[in-house]
Amino acid sequence: MVVIRRNSASIDMTESHHKIIDPHLHLFNLEQGDYAWLKPHHPPFWPDKHLINKSFIETDLLLQSPNQLAGFVHIEAGFDNQQPWREIDWLQKYCSLPFRSVAFADITTKTFAEHIGLLKQRKSVVGIRHILDEQAEQILTSELIDQHFALLSKYEFSFDAQLSLADAPAIEQLSKLATKHTAMRIIINHGGSPPANNDANNQEKWKLNLQKLVKCENVAIKLSGWEMSNRDWQPEHAANVVQDCIATLGDTRVMLASNFPLCLLSMSYTDLWNTYAALPEISAQCFEKITFSNAKSWYRLP
Repeated sequence: MVVIRRNSASIDMTESHHKIIDPHLHLFNLEQGDYAWLKPHHPPFWPDKHLINKSFIETDLLLQSPNQLAGFVHIEAGFDNQQPWREIDWLQKYCSLPFRSVAFADITTKTFAEHIGLLKQRKSVVGIRHILDEQAEQILTSELIDQHFALLSKYEFSFDAQLSLADAPAIEQLSKLATKHTAMRIIINHGGSPPANNDANNQEKWKLNLQKLVKCENVAIKLSGWEMSNRDWQPEHAANVVQDCIATLGDTRVMLASNFPLCLLSMSYTDLWNTYAALPEISAQCFEKITFSNAKSWYRLP
């Protein structure tokens, strides 16, 4: 018998599986793809990057009962940024689980519309990602951004926004775009880079900017990528971030994700989801939302 205890309530998992939709993972095909960022001479210059510089396929996504992978969202991984549909064609040929794709598209270029048209022809594609990071404010205020967000809305594509929630000017601009383009789903990646528990100054900024997104009901947040800032991240840190996000945005706009295979730099895929299952102060009903139904809804899985 497996019993998970949350909020002093016991849930008997003997008879049932807990279905998971992982809304942020990457599969690699090093034989066909480029993946410049994985090569030793290219940033990020992580001393352990060689551990993930290999191909990963769907069968590498191993979970332990009662957890069961019911589907996933594949986030672009630099397969071919000039022809991003090549990555999608590979995935659609070889993946058998229900999945959706978030493709790469350069939101700053005039070829954006052409690329979106080609991506729209691929049935798994539900959105695009352009990594904003330190250029977030510059990109979100560029002259083409309104036009491109309108195009994404027209095609009912979502936008995965990878940026820091401590970046106040960028979040202000993202909030304006979300308010203007209400039909478009915007999903913050990796929790908006939540600062460490001992970084009080940036923690305060992160919380204040998270609060600014409350009124933008078309914005959600995915919590993953803990290993990118700290290989030895602790569940207590993740628990605090999860609780802050749910308390601020509610339990229908928050998702837990893996960032596989980068999560392997800290722990196995199985151990990550077991760690999530043991996080305190999350009811069984809320846990189902943040590990399954929210991802299904925001990414329109069948």
